Amino acid sequence: QVQLVESGGGLVQAGDSLRLSCAASGRNTFINYRMGWFRQAPGKEREFVGGVMLSVGSYVKGRFTISRDNAKNTVYLQMNSLKPEDTAVYYCAAGVIGQSGYDSWGQGTQVTVSS
Repeated sequence: QVQLVESGGGLVQAGDSLRLSCAASGRNTFINYRMGWFRQAPGKEREFVGGVMLSVGSYVKGRFTISRDNAKNTVYLQMNSLKPEDTAVYYCAAGVIGQSGYDSWGQGTQVTVSS
């Protein structure tokens, strides 16, 4: 397993952008993991935002872009044009490539979008 620490959350206004970071540490090699971002809004189940494997590019879905810097053992979640419904605790997760699921989780960072 790896240890994951998220940062970059906060209170923003609708339409703003925010970039979350997730720093990984541990004895295992970062490049052996696929990295994902999840979020959980109050009263809702945790949902998958997106993920990336090796740093051959980035994952883009709508307003969100996920990228990783293997040299820094860090994965990023760039969120643009934020909406109040994006308010949630955002979690970073890591899973060993070749195995299913994610087995390492960060503590989460709160993102609150005001209207």
